[in-house]
Amino acid sequence: MEQYMITPWATRDGTQDGTQATPVDWDMQVPPEVDQLADLVSQQYDMTVQSRKLITSKPDKGGAIWRIETDKGPRSLKVLHRTPERSLYSVGLQDYVVKQGARVAALIPAKDGKLFVEMGGKLWIVTDWIPLQPATKVDLVGAQELCYGLGEFHSHTKGYRPPLGAKNSSRLYRWPKYYEKITKKIGWMREMAKAYPDTVASKSILAVVDQYEEHAKTALQRLIASAYPKMTAMGEPHWGLVHQDYGWSNGQNGPGGLWVIDLDGVSYDLPFRDLRKLITSTMDDMGVWDVGWMRGMIEAYHKANPLDKESFEVLLIDMAMPNEFYKHLKEMFFDPVTFLNTEAEGILQRVLSTDQTKNQALAELATDIEKYPSGNYEELLAAKAPQQLASDIKWDQQSWDLQPQASQDPPAPEPQLTTTIIVKKKKSAVSKEASDKKKGKKSTTEDKKNKSKKGAAGKVKAVRVEPIAVVEEQPQPVVKADKARGRSRNKRTIGFRQQNLATEGMLQTQEELPVEAPRKKASSTSNLIDLNRQFASRKVKNAKPKKSLAKKQDMSTSKSTKKKTISAKNGLKSAVKLKAKASQGKGASEALRKEKTARQEVAKRSQQRKKAATQAKRAVSPAKTQRAPVSKALIYSKVAAPTQKMTKSRGQKLRAQKGLKVTRGR
Repeated sequence: MEQYMITPWATRDGTQDGTQATPVDWDMQVPPEVDQLADLVSQQYDMTVQSRKLITSKPDKGGAIWRIETDKGPRSLKVLHRTPERSLYSVGLQDYVVKQGARVAALIPAKDGKLFVEMGGKLWIVTDWIPLQPATKVDLVGAQELCYGLGEFHSHTKGYRPPLGAKNSSRLYRWPKYYEKITKKIGWMREMAKAYPDTVASKSILAVVDQYEEHAKTALQRLIASAYPKMTAMGEPHWGLVHQDYGWSNGQNGPGGLWVIDLDGVSYDLPFRDLRKLITSTMDDMGVWDVGWMRGMIEAYHKANPLDKESFEVLLIDMAMPNEFYKHLKEMFFDPVTFLNTEAEGILQRVLSTDQTKNQALAELATDIEKYPSGNYEELLAAKAPQQLASDIKWDQQSWDLQPQASQDPPAPEPQLTTTIIVKKKKSAVSKEASDKKKGKKSTTEDKKNKSKKGAAGKVKAVRVEPIAVVEEQPQPVVKADKARGRSRNKRTIGFRQQNLATEGMLQTQEELPVEAPRKKASSTSNLIDLNRQFASRKVKNAKPKKSLAKKQDMSTSKSTKKKTISAKNGLKSAVKLKAKASQGKGASEALRKEKTARQEVAKRSQQRKKAATQAKRAVSPAKTQRAPVSKALIYSKVAAPTQKMTKSRGQKLRAQKGLKVTRGR
């Protein structure tokens, strides 16, 4: 039972797949599993439940409210439909405002001391059942009661900071983006009407859409030019939270005054955004923009949560936005033909009729701006402490921790085709040292920080010296990053590491490099390309037996692959130049400490390669030294990298196969 996870169980179309009509009691049902979870949650509280009645549910979101009769009196049991982290944000706010004196139902702690129970992937809360009744909508008095209660609620939310682990919700800084979205979508309405010119509402929409789009653009310009940027700079706790769904159903009269309920969607924002929504929706319901109602609602709110001149100006700008036009006509984006042929014309005519009085009413209301004092945000920002104000409530974090989520290791990714870039330095270690000293490098501390950041991102450092590069593509396993070392261990090959170290002048010994998983046909030296894959299918006539594959791989390929390396070098040149600046000055301290070892190691490897090459030549052509000497011009020739077009020349096949200098005529 505890493994059942609550998800939406129906849609407004009637079923979860939307194949049936919406039933009459659509919001009066829950699955039996949710009912069983409600029983289990009730047992987590110090109460005996005598009966439980479903008040309402949200089948399309996965939430519900019950009235439960207990031995402690009637109570409310509610499952919050949002994620536990997001619900923790609103639960913390509910407890915070109760302690600030707001008329909000207090949360009842469970047996473990927490103010919620986490079960079924959701948070559950229990409060006392508060007898409430809606405020009257027939006169201005009811609207003023609603606005005064809203102002009280906003004033109590100031200074709130959520508990650790809660997902923050903020709309404070999103006003310009919201205005841009509305403007863009009103433009889409024009295109939609053009796309369906034969629909009933098409011509009517085209006749007015330009005007509404211009109103939206003007409102955006006014917002940017207003005090909005300075107001948002005060920070989220300074303004507090908005309800986002405040109206005649979520603000109701009860003991002592107006109570605010359903705080699931609270968010940081300029508080009068709730007031604007309440005013514009009321004007839309009335069918006329009444200055007397607007002024009375604003004054009632101002008594509970005082406004300043700047706030009043932004409130007027927000009311001037064509919010109602967009809200009612955006349905065309879901089913344009049906909507434009049925509902759109009637809705549009009603909006146009209401908006005939809008501009005049807002112009008259704007004359009240001098009644409000200035906010002096420039002075407040100058005097504002660098640190943000802490919450008035000190959270007992142990009582607010969510259940730890079961950790699931992500599936191992499949081997991917990666590119290994191997660099051979043309400059000696001594010349590299002199160049570094001449150019200068960053400090040790800064170098370590930069290396740590680069390592965490798993990026390959840019090459600063001019390389002779050979590119090889082969599938490599992805290795988990080692955070403790500050470097990514996901360096697909040792060749990558040698490239990075060589560019910093600190080539490490083979023993110092991290151990890699064995690979098939691995080269004995990590900075040589494996040519055997390219020539495995070839046959060379009269070719002598291959005695040592590893030795042949170790032989120098600088001349036999010169054309290919030049091509690769030109391909990498632009990328090297772009990244050269970023890599300058890195690895200074590390280069100084390992400089001597690097020089010795380079010299040692050079000798080993020469020795291995000599031995391989003798193994292939033991009688070469006994032949009569010939001219250099006749002995050696440069061979390009192998291509699909193969020659029948035995000499060229040998050179391509073995990467050796071959005497002509053999």
